[in-house]
Amino acid sequence: MPFRVEDTFRDALAAQKGEAGRPLAGMWVCSGSPLIAELCAGAGLDWLLVDAEHSPNGLESILAQLQAIHGYPVHTLVRPPVNETVLIKQYLDVGVQNLLIPMVNSVAEAEAAVAATRYPPQGVRGVGSALARAARWNRVPDYLSRAGETISVTVQIESTAAVDAAEDILKVDGVDAIFVGPSDLAASMGLLGQQEHPEVRAAVEHCLTAAKAAGKPAGVNAFNPDTARHYLDNGANFILVGADVALLARGSEALAAKYVTARDGDTPASY
Repeated sequence: MPFRVEDTFRDALAAQKGEAGRPLAGMWVCSGSPLIAELCAGAGLDWLLVDAEHSPNGLESILAQLQAIHGYPVHTLVRPPVNETVLIKQYLDVGVQNLLIPMVNSVAEAEAAVAATRYPPQGVRGVGSALARAARWNRVPDYLSRAGETISVTVQIESTAAVDAAEDILKVDGVDAIFVGPSDLAASMGLLGQQEHPEVRAAVEHCLTAAKAAGKPAGVNAFNPDTARHYLDNGANFILVGADVALLARGSEALAAKYVTARDGDTPASY
């Protein structure tokens, strides 16, 4: 089998520059369900984020979701629960090509994330291609020498320390993009739950400006449509605008409000 480089999220972001700068819109996939992942994959969005930091996802469910999404015209990122070399190795071996690494607060942590995705001597990724779906169990003869071409690394900026170090993190070779998480960023600023606070917005905009100056893409999480538009207008190249579980929660609540509350005259219980 000849080596075939799949388009990575890095490639999608590079191609975006040739489409009049159209930002890439995506959503979270947090249910852990391959069926829901496939349903979302066919929605027409540019990218999906399968999350294992705050969602019930392990290696087996991630593999099943990758298989369910495969074949749809959408890019899949996966977020591990932690920036950890062994865990990243397992994600890569199971076939994850696009990583979103959480809580990257310094140059050293960004360098460690990149090193975890590269075989020696460029990095520290353990060699197990004969056992790995990523190499199609050694059916890709030159996988070891060219594996880096199939992997993109996006690091998450979600603390005041990360914002302060953003310019230097962006200089790290192998960091393809940054993604700002306003929720944890707000918490680190002493503004828990206040993602819309002007100081939080200013910190996000600082990162967007730094990324533009570095010539690298930057994304942000923004479920509020007005906030999403604000960040897109301020240079965000990609954005997350919803989540499978949130859509199901709000949709089921709307059904209850229409067919239960309207009948009983009560407000739905809140837990």
